[in-house]
Order: sequence, then structure tokens, then C-alpha cells
Amino acid sequence: MASFAPLCPQENSLLLERFPSFGLKSTRRVSHVGLDFWFQGHHMVPSTLMRSAKPNQFVSTETQTQTGSLQFDTYMAKMAKQVHEALDEAVPLRHPLKIHEAMRYSLLAGGKRVRPILCIASCELVGGDEVAARPIACAIEMIHTMSLIHDDLPCMDDDDFRRGKLTCHKAFGEETAVLAGDALLSLAFEHVATETTSVSSDRVVRAIAILASAVASDGLAGGQTVDIASEGKIIDLSELEYIHLHKTALLLEASVVCGVIMGGGHAVDMDRLRKYARYIGLLFQVVDDILDVTKSSKELGKTAGKDLESDKATYPKLMGIEKAKEFANALVAKAHEELSYYNSTKAAPCISSLITLHKDRISTAG
Repeated sequence: MASFAPLCPQENSLLLERFPSFGLKSTRRVSHVGLDFWFQGHHMVPSTLMRSAKPNQFVSTETQTQTGSLQFDTYMAKMAKQVHEALDEAVPLRHPLKIHEAMRYSLLAGGKRVRPILCIASCELVGGDEVAARPIACAIEMIHTMSLIHDDLPCMDDDDFRRGKLTCHKAFGEETAVLAGDALLSLAFEHVATETTSVSSDRVVRAIAILASAVASDGLAGGQTVDIASEGKIIDLSELEYIHLHKTALLLEASVVCGVIMGGGHAVDMDRLRKYARYIGLLFQVVDDILDVTKSSKELGKTAGKDLESDKATYPKLMGIEKAKEFANALVAKAHEELSYYNSTKAAPCISSLITLHKDRISTAG
């Protein structure tokens, strides 16, 4: 059995050094890859985005076939429905009623379930079964929801809306929101430990450890701490990258890595898919920063312009909008490169999840 190292935030840090020009100046065939397709209205066919099993070869198109689109939409709808139903079952209404209402209010509020779907897709990509990854996929969504509840609190980002609804603390009060987030975090690990079947105990323990590390002081909590401390201060791109690799990227990375573990993947799968996830995790934040200054509150489903109002460092602020888009395009290309080692059909959900990661941010805001 392959051994799995824990997530190492420093391992692939300073990604900006790998893209000094924030562009794509290689001889690879790349056109309209990345954010351009939704910023400028282009569409891509996931099944033809890469040539099978040959890295560094990319193909794109401005027309997405109806068949390919329907196949992907069907997969996403199926996975999202299964995750939603499992989450609904995992948090039933019971005493004390208020905290469980608050937990369900935020957990079942919608969204495209990108993180759990990435977890399941990664499991299936390395030959595993969706059922093996479903409990930890649900746990990841619980943890993500906790982070949103806490992030929206007055002592943090102080936001009133999330996914087009009142934030948890606005609907239930600050005290209940804090407790609901705490309860979801605890339930996540209990859910993995008690609901995972057909996976060896050592793999389950490894996945729990990786998931925990992504949320702890070397992960999400640490990134949020540095983010808060940097408000109103001048920081450089490397510090901004540190914030978002920890605050945003590591949980996405953990989603993919845990899927690989539950699917019985090997060390080479771990390495490639971890890099893929690291790139899209950072991409997720670059896109979020761009949307914050280019979209309305109605389009985002949350308050627009919050970063500017809080005087936060963002990629558009430090790089400019166009350079931020170029950097995002480079990250998309690097993510696709890691997937190019796999059969394009099997990798299609991971590729398509990357597309959805951009497109649906406009309506779901995470």
C-alpha cells in the first residue's frame, strides 16, 4: 500500500515564482483556456480539452457540444443530489432545535458542492467507488460551511448575505451561528469515522489527519489569521499567496487528496492530483477577488466590494485586473497539465469541475 504524507503548505508555496510573467509563453497549444471562456463568453468541450495521456498538449474550442454539456450536467446534478441527500440525513432536526435549524440552514443552502464533488471525482479517477468517498465528501462540505458561517461573523468579514440568503448570524443570532459552526466542524470528523465503509482503517485515519491539518493553524485558521492581520496594511504577492494557499486552497487540496486516499490511489496519483488541486485552490481565490470588483451583489449572491471596503489586499489590487486574469489562465493550464496524464474520459469530471469552479461562482459565490 502506498504511504501518504500530510499536506505541507510550504511544499508548493510561492507559485508566483513559477509564473513570473503571469502569462503562457510556452510552445504548448493553448488558446482561450481558463477564465477567458466565461469572461468573454467562450465555452470548452471537457472531453477534447486534452489529448489522452500526453502532458503539455491542450486543445480548446469556442463551442461546447450539447451532448458533452448534458453528460457533465447530469453527472454534476447526480453527485450534488447525492451529497445533498446525505447531508440532509446527517443533520436531522432534533433537540436542541435552534442549533440544528441553524446548521441545516447554512449546510443545505445550495451551492454546486464543488469540494465534495472533487473528492468523489478524484476517488473515481483512481479506480475507487463513489460510496467510499461519500462520507468524507460530506464532511468536507460541513467544514466548508463552518468556515463560511464563521467568516461572515461581525468579528471577521461582517457580511449580511451568503448565496443570496441572510447569513447564519443574521438569521439566528451570533451566538447560535458560532455554535452551529463549531457543531458542524465536530460532526464532520465523527461522520467520517462512523460512516465510512469498505475502506481500511489506516486510510480512514490518514484522510482524517489530512482533513484536520487543512483546517488547523497551518491551514484555514492560519490563513484567516494572517488575512485579518493584513487588513489595511501593505503586503506583497508572496504574502497574499500565503493567505490564500492556506485559507482557501488547502481545503480544496484536502478534498482531492482525501478522494485519492479513499479510492486506493498510489503515490504518483497523490502527487499529480495534489498539484492539480493546489493550482485550482489558488485559482478559486483569484477568481473570487476578480468577481468581487467586477460583479454586483445580485450576481454574486453576497455583498460585492467587501474586500475594497475592508482595504484587503487582493490579486486585482496588487496586480491589476488584466494581470490577475492572466495569472488565473496560467493556473488553469497548469491544473489541466496534471490531469493530462489520465484518460480524458475518466478525468472529465475533474476537468469539468474546474470549469464549473469559474462559471458558477457568479451565481453561487462558493
